[in-house]
Amino acid sequence: MRLLIIEDEPRMLQLLRQGLYEHGFAVMTAADGEAGLEIATSCDFDAILLDIGLPRRDGWEFIRLLRERGRAVAVLMLTARDAEDDIIRGLNLGADDYMTKPFSFPELVARLQAITRPRREEPAASRVEIGDLVVDPLRHVVSRGSQTIELTRSEFLLLSCLLRHAGECVSRQSLMEGVWGAEREVGPGALDVLVNSLRSKVDAKFRDKLIGTVRRSGYIFRHCASAAENRQQ
Repeated sequence: MRLLIIEDEPRMLQLLRQGLYEHGFAVMTAADGEAGLEIATSCDFDAILLDIGLPRRDGWEFIRLLRERGRAVAVLMLTARDAEDDIIRGLNLGADDYMTKPFSFPELVARLQAITRPRREEPAASRVEIGDLVVDPLRHVVSRGSQTIELTRSEFLLLSCLLRHAGECVSRQSLMEGVWGAEREVGPGALDVLVNSLRSKVDAKFRDKLIGTVRRSGYIFRHCASAAENRQQ
């Protein structure tokens, strides 16, 4: 697995580099956000391990610019901050997972493996078309109308979960397990943030709204006809 580590504390960077190398990762490193962004946008990686408190662009700005430049690589935030607002902020900007310091090294390895491996429940590698939305799971490409939509891995997993049950309410618990796995404890706010992020990309600029909320139950992917009927109600 090709991994970029962005960490400004020299001893921590050395420990991460050596430990992950011994677990079979092909590791590149950067000691600040500016250098990390240059490497991340010029080379291909399976995952980025990102510290938040970085010089020359902190982790928040790094994620924002990375996603704006169309890079969908998986990002795991590594931070001393454990406040829910900080975690939600990172997920909202496009991070796929997070860990707080101090951390368990075996858990870190497992988290990196989890956010980069394909999930068995992802749809088969065939083109899916619902109304003007087109999803190509093999290439991880999504478009609506003539517009190509760049999604993070977590956003793509969420959309896949909703598409598999198009027209049906999918419970919040099912969606969280589909995105983060059954073994991962994730606060309910993280799912709402991810849904809002997905909506901003696949719904905000279009007349028909495809992702609906079922109050106190979950979310639903509407067929376009259903969306039109919803506007008339």
